[in-house]
Order: sequence, then C-alpha cells, then structure tokens
Amino acid sequence: MEKLERNIDTLTREIYSYAGQEFNINSTRQLGEVLFVKLGLPPVKRTKTGYSTDVEVLEQLRDRHPIVEKVLEYRQLVKLKSTYAEGLMRAINPRTGRVHSNFKQTVTTTGRISSTEPNLQNIPIKLDLGREIRRAFIPGSEEYLFVAADYSQIELRVLAHVSGDKNLIKAFREQQDIHSRTAAQVFDVTPLEVTPAMRNSAKAVNFGIIYGISDFGLARNLRIPRSKAAGYIKRYFEVFSGVREYMDRVIKEGTRQGMVRTMLGRIRYLPELKSGNRNIRNLGERLAMNTPIQGSAADIIKLAMNKVYNRLKEENLRSRLVLQVHDELIIEAHRDELDRVKAILRECMEGAVDLKVPLEVKMSVGRNWYEA
Repeated sequence: MEKLERNIDTLTREIYSYAGQEFNINSTRQLGEVLFVKLGLPPVKRTKTGYSTDVEVLEQLRDRHPIVEKVLEYRQLVKLKSTYAEGLMRAINPRTGRVHSNFKQTVTTTGRISSTEPNLQNIPIKLDLGREIRRAFIPGSEEYLFVAADYSQIELRVLAHVSGDKNLIKAFREQQDIHSRTAAQVFDVTPLEVTPAMRNSAKAVNFGIIYGISDFGLARNLRIPRSKAAGYIKRYFEVFSGVREYMDRVIKEGTRQGMVRTMLGRIRYLPELKSGNRNIRNLGERLAMNTPIQGSAADIIKLAMNKVYNRLKEENLRSRLVLQVHDELIIEAHRDELDRVKAILRECMEGAVDLKVPLEVKMSVGRNWYEA
C-alpha cells in the first residue's frame, strides 16, 4: 500500500509538472482542459459534457505528449490501490480469514466463468506493482503450496483444430514456437533470422486474427503504418490459408443460421450478422470468427475443472481447487501430495478433449500466488 501511494504521489507531481499547474487528475473535465486546451492535443472524441479522456482516446494520444503516458500509468496505480490493495482488505471474511470470490457461469457471452466481489481474474499483471499484489494470496497453512497450471496458447490450438490449417497443425505437432514460426513465414526469413521485434509483431498478428482484427487495429497495436499492418495480415492468410477459409465459412454459416456454435455445441445467437448497419454487421462477423474459438477454450477449461475436482475428491486428497483465471487453474496443494496433484492436473487438462493438435499445460509451484 505504501509503495503504491509513493508511486502515485510521484506520478501526480510529474503530471503537474508537464501540465504547468495543479488540477484534479481524476476529473474528466479538468484533465480534458489540460490536454486539449492548454497543451493543444487533438481531441479524438467529445461527450455531452466535453472532451473524452477514456483509455481509447489516451492510447491514441500516447505518442503526442509524455503527460499521456503518465496519466495512463496514474490511472492504473489508482485502480490497483482502490480496487485491489484496499478492496481486497475489505473482502476478507472475518470468520475464515480468507477471500471468497463469487463465480458465475451465465454472465459472459463467451462462456467463460466470471469472478465477482471480489474479481480475482482481473488483477492487472502488466505492471510490476500489479503482479506484487498476488504475493498477498497465500495458502491456508505452511503445509500447503499453490500449484498453477496454465493452458499454453489454447486459443491458437483450438484455431488449428477448427480450421484444419495444415501449417498451423504442423507447427503445434512439432512443438515449434508458433510466434517465431509465424514470424519466419510472414517476414519470409529463416527461423534463425527472426528477431524479438519480428516475433512480437507475429504474436500480435496471431492473437489479433482470432479476434478478427483489422489493419487499422493492428497498426494501432504495433504502432506501425496501416499499409504495413495490412501487409502482415495479407501474408498471414497466404501462409495459413486454412484459417482464411475457416473465417469465411463461419461467417457465411453464421449469417445463414443466425448463430454460431463452439466445438462442444454451445450456441451463441448473432443477430448482428443480419443488421443493415455496416458497423454492427462487421461486429457480428468478428464475433462469429471469435466465438467458436474463445468459446471452445472456455468449454475446455470447464471440462478440465470438473475432471480435476472429481479426481481430487475420488482420491480423497487434502488438496483442493481454489481458483480459475481464464486458461489457468490454481490448486492449494498439500506438500505431501504435490507430485500427485501435478500428475492429475496434467492428465485431466491435457486430456480434457481430443484435438488435431496436442493440448499443452505449463505448471509452476509457489508459496504464494505471485511465485506460482
């Protein structure tokens, strides 16, 4: 808490220095006046009450003035302090001394389980201080450790399965680094010539494709010209032509049926696909491409959770499943049962469903959630 407060105070002074005045950084109106009137930054969009200063706007202005980066970081730290550092203290159950989240199955349209009051799935981990908050989560006693088991690139593996793309399937079956493989083919270089920057760009393309990203969106994410982003996407679909065919097919079928299905048959209705509004229709197309992939990944982790829970119970182990965060399961494992728990996790998660490519699980152990 003290570290967060010190960093927030430092950022506040830096923001005041760039602005040349003190003001309420949390006030949209006052921040808008500083950014768009005093500093002369171009207003991206307006609201009924003035200038918009939401995250999307600030992201577009990030390279225009150093104050924007500081404001974005300030907001992240303020949220860490209020929502997590302070909020989690209030959420501790006085009887058990633990934090008990609520998990709901019918809130998200993707089919993922959601966590509320408190939301333990949304603790920011991009910032060092965000990751540090996970140190506060410890097992109930010294006899236990946390085991974290995370599906590796499950959505890309599901994409390989549902699209049947030969190059994508080959890469996963041969246990290649999928981002380096994509980089080599998109940039037309040998694997040894792939640089970290190329790999990062390929990673953005790989995951962007799942969400139906446009050349504009990719250009913004990578901070490159739109023409270059369009070239990346074009080359990707030339290399992974099966993915392009899948995308076209699922949009066509979704439009005809008014819905799409996950691998396991869960339905999502998409009236947006038949909208007369082009923007809404484009949204529907992105949802049609993504839902069978993200939705199938959500189904798989639920199957794995059930399998793991039942095995722990059947074998009468003291270890128990305590948390699910997207593609990851967290087990509070008794030290004497550690090897058995890891074997159960691997067997149940990697064997949850049969795909054309292997499911892969990465595991780590720690005395707190941060270490795990």
